[in-house]
Amino acid sequence: MDLQDQLKHLFPDHKPEPETETATPEDDIWMQDDPIICKYEKRKGKPITILEGYTGATEDFKLLAKELKTKLSVGGSFKDDKIIIQGDYRDKIMQILKEKGFVVKRVGG
Repeated sequence: MDLQDQLKHLFPDHKPEPETETATPEDDIWMQDDPIICKYEKRKGKPITILEGYTGATEDFKLLAKELKTKLSVGGSFKDDKIIIQGDYRDKIMQILKEKGFVVKRVGG
């Protein structure tokens, strides 16, 4: 008699709840009310893409910045609650964010 059978004898009216899958770090869901603004600028003659308007935890936004830089194989930084990506990658960034469930708004050009 295993543990499951012993528990059934002790608690005959108990109905076990279905098991839920545990989320992996890649499946994290960020809660976002307003759309993330994706805009294009030139600084010192070089193009950059800026993401701003995230309302969640700063650590989550930093992880998102790192993931975007890794997927796009580009440089960038996280400053003043903004993600700055070197180069014009608005289309690719918007596609990645939409796959993650974000609402993204394109600004400028």
